[in-house]
Amino acid sequence: MVLSRRTYLALVGGTAAVAGCSTGGAQTPSYDAPTVPVPEEVRSYLSETGNFEGEALDLTDRDEVDVAVGAEGNSGNNAYSPPAVQISPGTTVVWEWIRGSHNVIDTGGAFESDLGTNLTFEHTFEDPGTYTYYCSPHRRYGMKGAVVVVESA
Repeated sequence: MVLSRRTYLALVGGTAAVAGCSTGGAQTPSYDAPTVPVPEEVRSYLSETGNFEGEALDLTDRDEVDVAVGAEGNSGNNAYSPPAVQISPGTTVVWEWIRGSHNVIDTGGAFESDLGTNLTFEHTFEDPGTYTYYCSPHRRYGMKGAVVVVESA
């Protein structure tokens, strides 16, 4: 059977649309942003986090930043994506659960979400500093993240 170009494109487009729905609409955020070096504290904290590549996304120009909870990584759906972000004071980080039962707990006690599925949790960072967080059931697998809050240059 020979397919016309139009039929082929229609079939491929339909397949891609269905494939995008296979995870229940769950998607990890995608940012076109530069990366920046992280403090040694963050590099050390995230050293066993499988999807951490040594730098943070520089999202200092945003009012709101999304982080996926339950992204693929760390031997399953046990990752935050992106794992490290750099933001400005006043930015709200919104964690959106995409798979599994997880939570978000700041190591310094500044914020803590409920444990569950299909949740959304947000925290507005007012003070400059480094905030490291983890998922309590999956911390041992490397489900950890970091937010670095810096004053704009």
